[in-house]
Amino acid sequence: MTTSTGRYSKYIRPISISFDLLVILLLSLFFFRNLGLNNPLYSVYQLSAWGFVAFFSKFYEVYRFTTPVEIITKLVKQGVLFLLVVIAFFPFDKTAIFSGSAIAKFMICSFLLISGYKYMLFYYLKKYRLATGSNYRNTVIIGYTPEAIRLKEVFETRNDLGYRFLGYFSDKKTNANITGKLDQLEDFVLANNVDEIYCSLNEISNDDLKDLVDFADEYRKSIKFIPDTKEIFSKNLKIDYYEFFPVLSLQRTLLHDPITKTFKRFFDILFSLFVLVFLLSWLVPIMAILIKLESRGPIFFKQGRPGIDEKEFFCFKFRSMKINKTTEREASKNDPRVTKIGRFIRKTSIDELPQFLNVLFGDMSVVGPRPHLWSQNKVFGNKIKKYMVRHYVKPGITGLAQVRGFRGEIETDEDMINRIKYDVFYIENWSLILDLKIIAQTVINIFKGEDKAY
Repeated sequence: MTTSTGRYSKYIRPISISFDLLVILLLSLFFFRNLGLNNPLYSVYQLSAWGFVAFFSKFYEVYRFTTPVEIITKLVKQGVLFLLVVIAFFPFDKTAIFSGSAIAKFMICSFLLISGYKYMLFYYLKKYRLATGSNYRNTVIIGYTPEAIRLKEVFETRNDLGYRFLGYFSDKKTNANITGKLDQLEDFVLANNVDEIYCSLNEISNDDLKDLVDFADEYRKSIKFIPDTKEIFSKNLKIDYYEFFPVLSLQRTLLHDPITKTFKRFFDILFSLFVLVFLLSWLVPIMAILIKLESRGPIFFKQGRPGIDEKEFFCFKFRSMKINKTTEREASKNDPRVTKIGRFIRKTSIDELPQFLNVLFGDMSVVGPRPHLWSQNKVFGNKIKKYMVRHYVKPGITGLAQVRGFRGEIETDEDMINRIKYDVFYIENWSLILDLKIIAQTVINIFKGEDKAY
């Protein structure tokens, strides 16, 4: 069997990088032509900065198994970081004239072209692969475990990924699905132009694995490993070296990556400033009058809540209840403590808006697990599996559990279990697109109204 596997793939990334650099170079010369920039200096700065940002954001690490959502996330992250770099140049060039409109036009046009090109290339390669059968990568799997079988099903059902499965090899199992024994693998790989060997870790001895690695190095074949303990190895793995000794460690989540934390914090600051300036600046005086007219007491309600790493912070809200001594008891339906204006602002979630101050101060994030009462932490902390995982990250004004309907009063353990499931899923599968979806759904839910918003 012959194949043109990877014949042109080595040129795709250099072409993509060259196209992107050419776009930002030509468009910057066009849009910044009247800003008095030192063009040679700025061009070197800009192209170097693009490469630097792309390296740390892994902008060009796009493979055949990369999802469209991941690509969008990479584009947004690259765009935001590069925008900051572009803006940062102007204060240091004494002759340059800063123009927000010129920068905006440059960024919009650049990323429309870059995004369009990337998706055209991504779409074309998938369609070309499906239509012609070329550029497929031939694969075999060592082992016949449930994980190996599932991987084979992925290869066969997702033709757009571009893998062609050729057979299982195993010394531990014997049935009609097994193509051969391990001692037949090398001849089969060479005869059938196999590109990638997937190896189940429990199906091969250390000596056989060493021989396989030597064989792969000699004939330039890729080896990839299938973990048999999926629950552990599906987490983010990091490799460290103690001198020459490799050690695998489980990273907590992507939200603990320094670049991701910086990016999310930057987004939080921009979003909270927008809300504070354009919404709360005029809403606070109105709410102050309405709250004071109905009941005595402060405009804002301040309550200690457990935050990241269970450190206490004071969560701000518009006061929606009469002054009472039962603040550690959550609101229930037809709660007599809630005022008339309180019912309205709780129903529309207006009472939560002052928490954008908490976001600006760094105690909360726009999106994350909702901060619980201390009393709830004490009750459920040791009762529900993975409950404390929610304290790995900053609490949020809104969260995945809330937009999926698990907000408000906890009436049964099942209510809290479902909330924790969504919180943990969010923490372990964070992406910018997920944050934007949650924010959009929160706004939709506010206008639709929610049964448990009381």
